Amino acid sequence: MSFTWVGGRPSVDFTATLGKRRQTPFERVPGASDLGRWFHAAGLADHPVAVSPRTFTRALALREALYRLFTGTTLAADVDLVNHCSARPLPGPRLTRDLRAESTTTDAAGLLSVLARDAVDLLTGPLADRIRACAADDCSLLFVDESRAGRRRWCSMNTCGARAKMAHYRAARVD
Repeated sequence: MSFTWVGGRPSVDFTATLGKRRQTPFERVPGASDLGRWFHAAGLADHPVAVSPRTFTRALALREALYRLFTGTTLAADVDLVNHCSARPLPGPRLTRDLRAESTTTDAAGLLSVLARDAVDLLTGPLADRIRACAADDCSLLFVDESRAGRRRWCSMNTCGARAKMAHYRAARVD
C-alpha cells in the first residue's frame, strides 16, 4: 500500500492514511506494522517502528480526532486526546559522558506526540484558517493551503487538479 503526501504537514498527512472518506473508505495502515512503515516513510523515524496493538488503536483514534478538528468539528474528547498525546515527552538526543550525542530509540507513542504537537502548532498558528479539503468530489484529502492568494482547491494538481481540468476541457469541447 502506498502512502499519500499532499497535506503539507505531518499531522495533515496522517489523516490521509484513511482514503476516500466520502465514498468507500479504505485503510492505508490496516495494521500496526503498516503504521510503523508510515512513520518511517513520513520521515519521522530512521526505520520502521514497532507499534503495539494499544498504540495502534490510539493512533487511529488520534487520526480521526485530527481529521475532525482540521475540518472544523471541535469535540471535547478530540481536544483531550490531542492534548494527552502531545503531553508525552519527545525523544531527543542524549549526551554521553564523553560528550558525544547519542540518539534515543524512537517509539510509536513518542511519534504520536510529534503528530499531536504538529497539529496543535497548526491549529493555533497563522495557517489554521488555511486547512482545506480537496474540492474533487471523489477525494477527501486535506491539505494546508500555503499559496500566496490562499485559493488552492486541489490536494494535488498532478491528480485531482489535473482530472478536474481535463473534465472541464472535455465538457467545453462537447458544447
